[in-house]
Amino acid sequence: MQFENTIGLETHVQLKTETKMFCSCRLKTGCEPNVNVCPVCLGYPGALPVMNKQAIKFTVMSGLMLGCEINHRATFDRKNYFYPDMAKDYQISENFHPLCIGGGVTIQTPNGPKFIRINHIHLEEDAAKINHYANSSGVDFNRGGTPLMEIVSEPDISSADEAIAYLEALKEMLVYAGVSDCNLEEGNMRSDVNISIRPQGSDKLGTKVEIKNMNSFSGIHAALQYEAIRQRRAIAAGVEIIQETRRWDADAGETLSMRTKENAHDYRYFPEPDLVPIELDEETIESWRSLLPELPEVRRARMISDYGIAEYDADVLSRNKANADYFENAAKGLEKKTAKQLCNLFMSDVMALMNETGISVTESLLTPEALSQLVQMASTGKINGPTVKELLPELFTKGGEPVKIVQERGLGAVNDTAELERFVDEAIKANPGPVADFKNGKKAAAGFFVGQVMKLSKGKADPKIVGQIVQQKLSQA
Repeated sequence: MQFENTIGLETHVQLKTETKMFCSCRLKTGCEPNVNVCPVCLGYPGALPVMNKQAIKFTVMSGLMLGCEINHRATFDRKNYFYPDMAKDYQISENFHPLCIGGGVTIQTPNGPKFIRINHIHLEEDAAKINHYANSSGVDFNRGGTPLMEIVSEPDISSADEAIAYLEALKEMLVYAGVSDCNLEEGNMRSDVNISIRPQGSDKLGTKVEIKNMNSFSGIHAALQYEAIRQRRAIAAGVEIIQETRRWDADAGETLSMRTKENAHDYRYFPEPDLVPIELDEETIESWRSLLPELPEVRRARMISDYGIAEYDADVLSRNKANADYFENAAKGLEKKTAKQLCNLFMSDVMALMNETGISVTESLLTPEALSQLVQMASTGKINGPTVKELLPELFTKGGEPVKIVQERGLGAVNDTAELERFVDEAIKANPGPVADFKNGKKAAAGFFVGQVMKLSKGKADPKIVGQIVQQKLSQA
């Protein structure tokens, strides 16, 4: 019997607010444990929560980006459970009336576009972080109380590849909206993964297994692939799949059982008595909608049309909003031909410098205006390709204006045909051996003379023009 996967993701995203969800403690990573805390986020008796409006705004903006319906009235509830990461023994969340309903994300698959539905998005406070050491464990409450969105998908995902495509699209849209950094290494984005299998073509869902707290795309992909095979082998061996929570062991390359979950946990939700309902009018929702950026897929299509760049290049650029913004600032006012040259330089040399230095282009001293100047001078023949490659690393690390640097150092391209012919004649006269090689059919010898002319011109000659002159002179020699 053939089986198919049904996968749903519960993705937790920390919002990029200045303070925590229900108190004024600052949100900052890299601090000593338990320094950004107060009686509210530590759950002291009598401490009262106060809603973070920015978190509500960011959640609504996320819902609008994802095509959700926004509830005009949402409420917070208490989710009761006893664990060291929640000091007050309950979590304030939205269970009965979340802020966002429906919506979804379109992903690309080998069979074409596929729409992954979202069930809802609710807002809650994050738990503290438990750090495990050799002989003890410690709880860091700096993270406790961070505004946290939970984006719950429908079980529309069929493979590990589709799961990653969904998460990448989700991350891209949320970063574009500016609501979260979605930095997986810092725990800004993590997922609980639900997977079951069923006979192919069946409408009935199989028994669900949950894999908790996955914080890397590679781990999610590997865990889903493993679990899909494990469940198929279990059924083939006549072993019943039970509803349980498992964890991914990256070192062993397998999922391991944590606890059985024959029935869903009863968290004894009840309305949070210390918080009033969230009431949103249409004017407020529309004002937040006006702050939304262009959707990534819309931007890709526009960049292809506006700048004449390849689909692949538009896809790579647009996946990093900062890079795309930088490129568009540099390409402002350029003709399509020059914009394509700019794109080629960015995709090759600029990205290579980012990888080499570990510095993003927005953190570098290379301004969009400087990059634009550099490309324009190259496109008009004022400087040649080698000069561009010589100047770019300096501009990246030290800054400066390319026009001034070229003028001050005399780096302008030598395009005068008579002067270039003089250089070629000099090179041919000084190297009779390679001339003979060329006459004997070794056409590659022409490249030697191009290199000699570049030396004589101190790198300022245009290699293309030199190559044409070399061919002509050698054929006549």
